[in-house]
Amino acid sequence: MLKIQEIRELIKLIDKSSIDEFQFENDGEKIVLKKNEVKIQQAAEPQAPAAVPFAPPAQPAPSAPAQSAAVEAPETPVAEKKQEDANLHKVESPMVGTFYASPSPENPAYVKTGDKVSKDSIVCIIEAMKLFNEIEAEVNGEIVEILVENGQLVEYGQPLFLVKAE
Repeated sequence: MLKIQEIRELIKLIDKSSIDEFQFENDGEKIVLKKNEVKIQQAAEPQAPAAVPFAPPAQPAPSAPAQSAAVEAPETPVAEKKQEDANLHKVESPMVGTFYASPSPENPAYVKTGDKVSKDSIVCIIEAMKLFNEIEAEVNGEIVEILVENGQLVEYGQPLFLVKAE
């Protein structure tokens, strides 16, 4: 039988994923987890009230030129940031799981911002299905930013670190 903590972890993982239904059977016990179940009858009823909240945002249309000017100003830093990002390597999660910055709670983190790493350096652990997978830096360089918190659930392909490659 699954422990309550294991069930909670399953719920979190399923909630963060694109899976809509999960079934687990073991020794005659069955767990079924479902999310995003939408019935057509329920969707038809809220449409009339939903139109009211959308009406006020549509009214400020005359001020749209001012808004677009405000939007253009932040785009310049975004373009600069994209150029900076081109020089940075993203260490991405190879799986769905839980991110751990250190091998155990008593130990210090594998890396912190400003640390030099080689492509073989272990930068974190991703726990998936009770297996602890060591994640390597993949490039030689310096850790510029840590993008996730210790104990956070991560998705496949989610950036974990930004490394300034040498």
